[in-house]
Amino acid sequence: MLMPKRTKYRKVRKGKIRGVATTGNEIAFGSYALQSQGGERITSRQIESARQAMTRYVKRGGKIWIRIFPHTPVSRKPQDVKMGSGKGNPEFFVAKVKPGTVLFEMQGVSEDVAREAMRLAAHKLPVKTKFLVKEDA
Repeated sequence: MLMPKRTKYRKVRKGKIRGVATTGNEIAFGSYALQSQGGERITSRQIESARQAMTRYVKRGGKIWIRIFPHTPVSRKPQDVKMGSGKGNPEFFVAKVKPGTVLFEMQGVSEDVAREAMRLAAHKLPVKTKFLVKEDA
């Protein structure tokens, strides 16, 4: 599972995901991509699950790039704990994704295979997605 090696600040506030992606919104490495259509927090488990679904479908053929990384820690308090007494401990990490962010890229497989692999991966994610094909101009 993806997680940062070290974090400078252990606990981060929730914040809001506003606006559209201005960076990381174009295909950079592969020929096909999966782009988010909404703003959402995607956990490291969801990213790993989507990656496994794609890798299994292409039978470990081609190349897959993960374009997002879960940097943000999410804290939770234990069950049956009263309000107050500070913020809970970090439980897992998420990637904050804006609309238009490219999540995954793929190369070395046919478009039909890539489209189906990305469809399977999209079912694992909490955000609506769109399949992109790189235009070679």
